Amino acid sequence: MDTLTALPDGALASPASVRNAEPILKLLRAHLPKSGRVLEIAAGSGQHALTFSNALPGLEWTPSDPSPDARASIAAWAAQAGAPNLQTPLALDCMDPTSWPEDQFEAVLCINMIHISPWAATEGLMKLAERALPRPGGLLYLYGAYREAEIPLAPSNEAFDANLKARDPAWGLRDRDEVVALARSHGLTLTLRTEMPANNISLLFRRT
Repeated sequence: MDTLTALPDGALASPASVRNAEPILKLLRAHLPKSGRVLEIAAGSGQHALTFSNALPGLEWTPSDPSPDARASIAAWAAQAGAPNLQTPLALDCMDPTSWPEDQFEAVLCINMIHISPWAATEGLMKLAERALPRPGGLLYLYGAYREAEIPLAPSNEAFDANLKARDPAWGLRDRDEVVALARSHGLTLTLRTEMPANNISLLFRRT
């Protein structure tokens, strides 16, 4: 679990967000369109939203998080940077369809959420992505640690999984193939699996 530091202006500082921002950004540069709208789910501290929106100025970046503290942090980071393409954070909860935007997007991003939430949140995420990405080729990007049948689980991820389940039995590392099958049932096909630092992976899905 990431350790957050509260700053005087209401922003939250996440060391993990700082560490993984550049590797994620490198992948996003290669696969996101040059222009369009991006919806970030569970944006947390907002540091990713700030980094990515600054680095990809042709994209309109809409962060979201169900936590009021997270949304306050996103707003605080945005106020520091003044990125014109970074939108006001949405109070979006994957398990509450009434909170979902009606807008259409070119991409939906979800970083380090599905293992720190009930499975119902992943089910909601896929339903939301199906609706938010109506056009063929729309991108769903997932990042985090997963269980993979063909790859032994790293000891650090085994300990992480045990820690998550001790905090909440509904949490824990998800089976990659179960996530892929769920995505497929919502018109999203896995097109790329890429290893990332610290035993994480990126999964890229396209709307079919």
